[in-house]
Amino acid sequence: MKKKNILVTGSSRGIGRACALAFARGGHHLFLNGRTPSGALEETARDVAAAGGTYTMLPGDVSDPDQVRGMFRQITSCCGGLDILVNNAGCACFGLLSDMTDAQWRQVLDTDLSSAFYCCREAIPNMVAQKRGKIINISSMWGTSGASCETAYSAAKSGLNGLTRALAKELAPSNIQVNALACGVIDTEMNARLSAEERAALEDEIPAGRYGTVDEVASAVLLLADAPSYLTGQVIGLDGGML
Repeated sequence: MKKKNILVTGSSRGIGRACALAFARGGHHLFLNGRTPSGALEETARDVAAAGGTYTMLPGDVSDPDQVRGMFRQITSCCGGLDILVNNAGCACFGLLSDMTDAQWRQVLDTDLSSAFYCCREAIPNMVAQKRGKIINISSMWGTSGASCETAYSAAKSGLNGLTRALAKELAPSNIQVNALACGVIDTEMNARLSAEERAALEDEIPAGRYGTVDEVASAVLLLADAPSYLTGQVIGLDGGML
């Protein structure tokens, strides 16, 4: 793959960080995004440089459309536009729907779904002008099957799957591919809340017998980034055989 300009949202930790480092090993230029210019984001930047990539720090809240517009103004001034957009930023809210506040519902939907819309909207015009581009959305198996006590997260990821399929049809004539990875249980901070007993019980439900790793997700993202142009509109499961 020739050197690309790539934005990975939520790249300060977890899956986003692993994706950024995987692309860096190929010598690509990374736009590194986190909600704030934290120490974690700076650490990702140092590791990207050490891995052989280049980077531009792009802190900003991708659930805020005005901040996303500002981020893309920086991208445009730097390189004209993106070759690859990885919509990874996300959060979850665990608990009964009846106990969820309006603010919690909005936060999950804005972070997990609206952020992808905002970033796609800004990235698409340059991709269309260039007649090429890849959009990769990090989704979840719960967007397909639903998860008890994670209704907002499940709803947001289901919406992200729908966005993926519809946008792929819209952009196919412009040679832009849109796909999603529906991740299963991945060993991230989001799942660190589980007790040892809960973790063991969940692992027993996974045919592969273990959690997935962030590096496995990053490897799948690399495959999608370099996939044939005929592969578009797909929600690809990466869940150890759970669904």
